[in-house]
Parts: sequence; C-alpha cells; structure tokens
Amino acid sequence: MPNKRTTLNCNGRLMHFDRPLVMGILNVTPDSFYDGGHYSTESAILRRCETILEEGGSMIDIGAVSTRPGSEQINAEGEQKRLDFALSLIRKRFPDAVISLDTYRADIARRMVTAYGVDMINDISAGTMDARMFETVAALQVPYVLMHMQGTPETMQANPVYHHLMTNILEFFSDNIFRLRSMGVKDIIVDPGFGFGKTVAHNYALLRQMQQLEIFECPVLVGVSRKSMIYKILETDAQHALNGTGVVNTLALMHGADILRVHDVKEAVECVKIVQMYRSP
Repeated sequence: MPNKRTTLNCNGRLMHFDRPLVMGILNVTPDSFYDGGHYSTESAILRRCETILEEGGSMIDIGAVSTRPGSEQINAEGEQKRLDFALSLIRKRFPDAVISLDTYRADIARRMVTAYGVDMINDISAGTMDARMFETVAALQVPYVLMHMQGTPETMQANPVYHHLMTNILEFFSDNIFRLRSMGVKDIIVDPGFGFGKTVAHNYALLRQMQQLEIFECPVLVGVSRKSMIYKILETDAQHALNGTGVVNTLALMHGADILRVHDVKEAVECVKIVQMYRSP
C-alpha cells in the first residue's frame, strides 16, 4: 500500500493528518453559487472567520473570484483589491490562522504569501490558466492544491466527455505531480475537482473510485459542499443541500478524503468525528 503523506509544512508549522481536517470557505465575491455577496464587509468577514475556527475548522480558504459554472472572471486588479481588504483584516484579528488562497494567478499568489503570510495556494486550474504558477509556488515553498478540471469555469459544464474518467484523471495527476516535484514543490495536495468539468454521473463514478488517488501518496482534498451533484439528485437547490452534503462528505471520508472543503464547518467536523469512531477498533 502507498504511504500517504501525513504532514504539511505551512510556513514552518506542521499540519498533521492523524484525522481528516476541515477547510472552511470564505468567498469575498458577489457572485459565488451559494454565498455570493455575504462576506463583503469588515464585520461579516471577521464573523465568518471566527465561526470557521470556533466550529473546528483547521484552515480558512479565501477566494475573491467566483469559479461557479459559467462564471465570468474579474481582472487581477479587482481580485487583489478584494483580497487586500479581507486579508489585512484577517491577519490582524487571527494572526495564527492557517489560510489557503483560492487563486489561479501567480502574481496574486506571490503578493498574498509575501504580504500576508498566506499558508497555501489552492489553484483550480493546476497552472493551466497561468503558466507561471508552478514556478511561483516552487519559489514560495508553500503547499499547493493541485485540482483536476476539464475546461475553464466558463466552459467546463458544456457537455464534458471522458474516454476513461479515472485513467484520464490519474494521468493528469501523474504528469503534474512529476512536474511540481521536479521543480522542488514538496507539499502537494490533490483535489479530484468534483463539479469541475464533470457530469453528475462522472462525479459519483469519481467518488466511488477515489481511493485510486492514494497511489500519489499526497493528501486528498474534496470539495462537494452544496454542489449541483447533490441538489440535482435531491431535486432541490444549494440552499437546501446541507443534509445531502453531509452524506457525500461522509462517503468521501470513507473513500480516503483528508481535507473537506466546506461551507458548513460544524456539520463537516461532525462527519469526521463519526467516521473516526466508526474506524476505531
């Protein structure tokens, strides 16, 4: 069996995976699919961070550009402005919080790590939307979330097709992990990219076969929170997909997830506790 990495070096602090961790989402965007526009003021941003940490979140994932299907991307100046505002507040109030930055722009990654001590880069594009991202992460020496996506946020749900779903995804990770490691990136997290260029059927086939990702010996991040792969099955919407999210998060944990990226931290932490009890001798 492969020996999956059990620690991450986040700016000199070791994060341990003796149990799965929960990453709370902070979207400082007006148009994210579930909570767009909720966190645009100082009080709302700080209250959200406080909630994530109090409910047991191990890290905060901040994003300033919506990546929902069909979303339009703002320019770098707009992204930077939103992040400067939010991160200056967060670092002042929560200086020790582990912060992951959801961005596909290398210059933004560099600025936020340098200026605010961001601990991790979470790139939905795996370097395809900015060719300098891999070399930037290598120079910064921060953990990097390598996510699989077919297409771009504008086009990814326009009839995605795979010749062989898991083979294509495994080849993608194999090629890119080799590139990153050859450049000196030591801490790599793989994210199979649920909902990014995949049909509902693709998503559940991926969920069933997730354990194949263990071959890369990297922590696995799963982000299914309130996504259409859940609410379409339940014939509802994102606002009413909390229970379904808990079910799918539990399945993901059973199939090898090490990090759950979620909107609802308390409920995800409860999923982790129950799965840990189930697994204990």
